[in-house]
Amino acid sequence: MFAFLRGSKKNKELETIIARIDSNVSNNYKDAAQDALQEFEDKLQEFIAAGTLNDKQKTEYESRLALYRDSMKEFTHKDQKPYWN
Repeated sequence: MFAFLRGSKKNKELETIIARIDSNVSNNYKDAAQDALQEFEDKLQEFIAAGTLNDKQKTEYESRLALYRDSMKEFTHKDQKPYWN
């Protein structure tokens, strides 16, 4: 899905969270996907503050976060209309 990370050194912990986001989205587990997205954002900020990521990684993961935020903006059960109305 995100080919721009191919070839660059990846952060295993962030990649694990990303895999969980993708899995939850593909299985329509909206709440779990939103929780994983929040975990990804928190962990990314933690790594940035600690200086763990290089500039290229930081830019790539921040771009991925922005894409996830945008695509999952209304990906929640709260906005789901009940079928019986």
